[in-house]
This record gives sequence, structure tokens and C-alpha cells, in this order.
Amino acid sequence: MKNYKIVADSSADMFTLGSFPFDVAPLKIITDQKEFTDTQNLNLKEMVDFLASYKGKSSSSCPNPEDWLETFGDSENIFCVAITGTLSGSYNSALIAKNIYGEKHPDRKVFVINSLSAGPELRLIIEKLKELILAENSFDEICEKITEYMNHTGLLFMLESMKNLANNGRVSHLIAKAAGLLGIRVVGKASNKGDLQPLNKCKGQEKALSCIVDKIKEAGCRNGKIHIAHCFNPTAAEKLKKKLYIELPHAKVEIYNCAGLCSFYAEKGGLLVGFEKF
Repeated sequence: MKNYKIVADSSADMFTLGSFPFDVAPLKIITDQKEFTDTQNLNLKEMVDFLASYKGKSSSSCPNPEDWLETFGDSENIFCVAITGTLSGSYNSALIAKNIYGEKHPDRKVFVINSLSAGPELRLIIEKLKELILAENSFDEICEKITEYMNHTGLLFMLESMKNLANNGRVSHLIAKAAGLLGIRVVGKASNKGDLQPLNKCKGQEKALSCIVDKIKEAGCRNGKIHIAHCFNPTAAEKLKKKLYIELPHAKVEIYNCAGLCSFYAEKGGLLVGFEKF
């Protein structure tokens, strides 16, 4: 295996990939009072609790090209996975880093992927890249196969609050007001353009979880992987897992905690669900 490395920004909710060469460029969550850097040492509870009571503006800041270059290290073949370029400048920063690296090392290869998503869908992409590399595909074959694979993955979300998304200009304040109102949960997806598209307003958590299961089935998932990321809501994540296994007994469902950037967008109680459409 020829000196391969996978790198991602911290929206992937991953900081290690077992023994496989992997590194992360952190995003930041910024307010007028505090700044939080999305690393594995971030105190998530402190951040989530602070943002829940914070009344001012908040935003996220993407890695700069130098941050991305640091993750590249001295590798010969690099696959770089970024949060959707529709919501962040991380992808563009990675492209700049690729060009700088290419000028210094014209014999090396960097493939930058605009995930058009966040969180668990990036995790699926990264896991697939690792699988393709370990299967000893060529660099060009991996580029072709991962691009095709991304046509068969998706992201759904369930949000109890959309305050941070509205404050960050990602959704309208009108839509945000619906979330949490009288127990309303907003269920939505990452669109083909990489933006957040609300689909349903569900009264109560149970209806929202059932809606997610229905959407996953409609997308064609039968035997594939399903990753559930939650922001301090393990109970809902376990309930969703049980519902999925009832409807899709051959799927492979995993649960994990959101990291910083995804906790910022999902907010307390939110779920992000990445899945394969097969």
C-alpha cells in the first residue's frame, strides 16, 4: 500500500481511524464571549450548555489552507473529505491547500471531496475510502469509486431546536421558530446541492423517529450501514436503532456522539443519521 492518508475536517465527528493514517483539520464555533475549537479535547457539555443560554450571534469558522496542509503531512496519496461547500468554506480551503501542496510536490496526488453533507455521511465516505485503499485499488480507481459511492449515501436529521442554524443564516428564523414549539421536531435532509432541506414538522419525538425510518426505507436502504450521531440524546438514538432493526433487520446500525461542529448545528436533543441506499 503506497503511502496513503485520509484527512477530514472535524465535521466528520472522527479523530482517529484505528491504525490507518488519518488526521483532522478542526473547525471553530465562535461567539462574542467564547470560542470553541472542535478537537477531541473539547468539553462538549460546556459548549452546548453555553450556546443554549447565549443570546448573541454565533458562527462557525472553517480550517484555513495552512490547517489543511498540516494534516497532509508528508504523504504521497491523500484523500481529503470536507463538510458541504454550501455551508462552509472548508472545501475551498482544502482546494487551495491541494494546489499549494501540488506546487511543492508535483509527483504527489491529492483528491478533495465536497461531501455535500456533514457528520455521519462523512464517516461513511471515510470508511469507504479506507476499504478501497486496503483493497489495493489505484488512486484513480479510488477517486472514481468513491464518487460513485456518494450517489448511494444520504443524511437525515431530527432537530429539537434550530436557533444556532438561524443565527448562522443557515435556515430562516420562521422555520427555526417551529422547532421545539409545542413539542415539534423538524425532520430534514442534506439536499443534492448540499444545503439543509426541512421535510416534515412532526409533533413529538416518536413521530419524528418514525418519519426518519420511513425516509430511509424510501431512499432504498435495506442492508447498508446506518450511522446515528446524537447531541446528548442517547435515548432517542437507541429508540431509532430499535425502530430501524424492526423495519430493516439486515442493516448495520451504529450510534455515536456528535463532536463539536455537529453539536453546534444539531443542538441538544438533535440526531444526524447517515445511511447507505442499498
